[in-house]
Amino acid sequence: MKTPDSNPKTSAPPGALEVYLLGLVDFDAALYLQERLSLDVAQQDDGRGALLICEHPPLITMGREGSRGDLCCDARELTVREIEVRWLSRGGGTLIHLPGQLAAYPLLSLARRGWGLAEYRDRLERALFDVCRETRVRAWRDRALSGIACRGGLVAHVGAQVRSSISSHGVFINVCPQTDALRLVRAGNHRETSLSAERGVPVQMSAVRESLIRSLAERLEFDRYHLYTGHPLLRRTTRVVAYA
Repeated sequence: MKTPDSNPKTSAPPGALEVYLLGLVDFDAALYLQERLSLDVAQQDDGRGALLICEHPPLITMGREGSRGDLCCDARELTVREIEVRWLSRGGGTLIHLPGQLAAYPLLSLARRGWGLAEYRDRLERALFDVCRETRVRAWRDRALSGIACRGGLVAHVGAQVRSSISSHGVFINVCPQTDALRLVRAGNHRETSLSAERGVPVQMSAVRESLIRSLAERLEFDRYHLYTGHPLLRRTTRVVAYA
């Protein structure tokens, strides 16, 4: 499959972006798969990359810029909702993950592309902005918070990590999550919002997923991508998703 390329760069390395549509998966399962695919990407010399697309059961993660002060609820409410809080070595602040939020994890070699972390994060933010524009949501990039802001708050976040020049973790965009759960965290003085809330009408996950894949492929300079359903190394777990 080939994506439109309005700004082709002849210096971009060859190789396709392998996109894996995973559906709703436990966060730890996605981490494990990222670790395995990072090893594969590091060994490739053709510029190939991988992209995991999924949603997660309720979970709060805190990156290097996150803190307990970002939580807008007490420990009891999190216990009742069965929402765990995890500290991660990724960039970005505190994020709540929910069904209805689309997570995208690109795995590629930044060294082969000659990019530093700052440029890589800039490309991820531009891809998120592209999606908002295609969804007809007025948005702007909030560099201080590594995300995309709208009138109602932050709608998307960048939480990337680079280790031995291989990227992991990635971007998160709120499409149609349960609105009351978004209030459990904040980023600075910004509350969370979603594309559906900004539009005032339901936004289809499938449309946003297609837009995000296409935008990431273009911004990360892949001239083609291949879609796969699932991955043989994915370790699925059974978990009841409940809201209190």
